[in-house]
Amino acid sequence: MESLQLPDCVKLARADGLATVTLDRGSYGGGMNPLSAEAMEGLRDVARWLKGDIETHCVIVSGARVFSIGADLKDPNMHTHGLDRLAQRQKLLLGPDMCAAWEGLEQVTICAMERYAIGGALALAVSCDWRVASADCDIRLPEVPLGINMSWQANPRISALIGPSRAKQLVILGENIGAETAAQWGLVDRLSPSGGALAAAQELAAKVLALPPVPVRMSKQAINAQAHALNHLSSFMDREQYALLTGSEDNKAAVRAALGKQEKGK
Repeated sequence: MESLQLPDCVKLARADGLATVTLDRGSYGGGMNPLSAEAMEGLRDVARWLKGDIETHCVIVSGARVFSIGADLKDPNMHTHGLDRLAQRQKLLLGPDMCAAWEGLEQVTICAMERYAIGGALALAVSCDWRVASADCDIRLPEVPLGINMSWQANPRISALIGPSRAKQLVILGENIGAETAAQWGLVDRLSPSGGALAAAQELAAKVLALPPVPVRMSKQAINAQAHALNHLSSFMDREQYALLTGSEDNKAAVRAALGKQEKGK
């Protein structure tokens, strides 16, 4: 396999068939692990690398201390303002490419969601096979209240998990549904005590690792092929929708308000 170089904020550990990918941006963003462009590139690249790793049979993605509050609004590399349309479309591939790389893994993937799984972080989580959440996990999609659409081709993945009515509540209202409701809806597969999401994910991974890997991979592929057959058809334009909405007056006002609340909360 080709060598893998990751940014410092994305860490990979492999042992006994299990790979654990950890997002760790340290104290930046109040320790809430916002998804910078660099972090997303690392998460995309590590998934692409693991796809060729036949020694790994299960992959956990988690965050240090917390999972993630979603896209880093303060990262200038996340912005597309001032770019021509072609450059803008290319830059907006990062989120969907990251999620597609995780969905495309043949190994079983488990997302350990500790304390926060917001926006793009939840988009990454629904690209995985299973989600484990701490009981105090804040689970929400703030995009529509921020004046933009939910993109990264997440909508059909969410609908496949919880159905269209509940998907509309989650996507449109932008409210924290909490871990218990998420579990009742089928968005979360297992709950853990606060601080225990990674350990619960490891317990689930141990069940996978006890199974023969080839039929596991075949079964995952067969189920995904049926469940996601129309995903691209229903979401391929969400980049254009995002490009249309980002930078609108509604979006600018909502982002200013959100950043103001973050500053006051420090």
